[in-house]
Amino acid sequence: MSMEEPAAAPRQKRMAVVCWSSDLDRVWPTLILSTTAAASGLEVDVFFTFWGLRVLQRNEKRLTGVNLKQKMESIVDRGGTDHLRLGKMHMGGAGTAMIKQLAKEYKVATPSDLLGMAMDLGVRLYPCQMTMELYGFTKEDFIDGLQPPMGAAGFIDMAADADISLFI
Repeated sequence: MSMEEPAAAPRQKRMAVVCWSSDLDRVWPTLILSTTAAASGLEVDVFFTFWGLRVLQRNEKRLTGVNLKQKMESIVDRGGTDHLRLGKMHMGGAGTAMIKQLAKEYKVATPSDLLGMAMDLGVRLYPCQMTMELYGFTKEDFIDGLQPPMGAAGFIDMAADADISLFI
């Protein structure tokens, strides 16, 4: 009689996402797919870089940066989930308002709600270290509950181990 080794438990599936934009029409799918994957049992990591880093900014935080260029960028591109605009058909705010109203009518969760849901579901949210330095962000500029900042190499290692990688 031979003794067989017990089969190893299957590895939990993983998804890695890059969020590079603060456009509402890119952030919504990022958060919907991330929360859906987490609710379906996947481990989910989201790396926020360049303009996407603004999604993690506190809604009440208006001015960020330490020098004039960084502060001017924060005025032009206000951060926080309450201030997202459409990348297409924004129409001076009318298009964004219309989409938000439609989403409310059809009971689609807001980006703010989805971000909270993502954290509740264990989605790991990583700010990009290089972008933080570029824009002059500090930890105090961001919402609570984020993972430590990481660089591109850290995300590449994470994505290399993922079953699904998305760039939204």
